[in-house]
Amino acid sequence: MVYGYIRVSTNKQTVENQRFEITNYCTSNVISVDRWIEETISGVKKVENRRLGMLLKKMKEEDILICSELSRLGRNLLMIMGILNECMNRGVHIWTIKDNYRLGTDINSKVLAFAFGLSAEIERNLISQRTKDALDRKRAEGFKLGRPLGSKSKNRKLAGKETAIKKLLDKKMSKSAIARSLGVHRMTVTTFITLR
Repeated sequence: MVYGYIRVSTNKQTVENQRFEITNYCTSNVISVDRWIEETISGVKKVENRRLGMLLKKMKEEDILICSELSRLGRNLLMIMGILNECMNRGVHIWTIKDNYRLGTDINSKVLAFAFGLSAEIERNLISQRTKDALDRKRAEGFKLGRPLGSKSKNRKLAGKETAIKKLLDKKMSKSAIARSLGVHRMTVTTFITLR
């Protein structure tokens, strides 16, 4: 079977670009995608907690996973290498569009996967370091970073639930129990009650 895998990190990103790339690639190579897997989740999340993890468990020898690039599989070298290693050991193939890799079980695939994963992680680390350097420079220039001191977030998680919280407090329900019933952290409830 051929699987098309698409992942974006946030709801603000669109899956359409990746779908377009995979569809065009398959059309030009006369391949048909049997099943599409799409998810909106950070690449740092553990593979087993993503739809990708469920898919990898189902895939059989000679199945093909097509994605736009290796970085869609994970955000760090160890995660990507773990996924590729598992797939190669089971005879599952991973094809990427932008990098034009066809990763299988041969030694060339393993070397390419390692080199690409390493370069992708180095690039991310460099971007992170440049961001940290820019923030350090801003601090050194006297800029105050972050939310202004004393300001409160305008989007409060429990806004509009004051009456419900008051009723629960009147019933002598603990702050932890209230937090569980509202699906928030105990400190969120404590802070909300304190600031009322």
